Amino acid sequence: MAEYLLIESRDPSETTEVGYFYELATGLAQAGNRVTLFLVQNGVFPARPSVQSHALGRVAVSGVQVLADEFALRERGIAADRLLAGVRPASLEVAVDRLAAGCKAVWH
Repeated sequence: MAEYLLIESRDPSETTEVGYFYELATGLAQAGNRVTLFLVQNGVFPARPSVQSHALGRVAVSGVQVLADEFALRERGIAADRLLAGVRPASLEVAVDRLAAGCKAVWH
């Protein structure tokens, strides 16, 4: 079992490629890997309940740990207590620690 850190920085309304990245995260988890999807920058927008959050919600229940950067949430006025079920706020230190531990990473 491998450990993956997928970092998403784009909003699904910007590009359809975000959906493919969500599918990658889900597929890796279903294959038995430990997967974290870390949302940064505009990637945090679907973390709040909205029309755009349905696909992210499916990722969150697929065995992928979904984290949203606390700083990006604050910058965009998204309250941590208003996040989609299965999405947790986290500091960027979490991503740095996983990288330092040798986690395989993909930034999108």
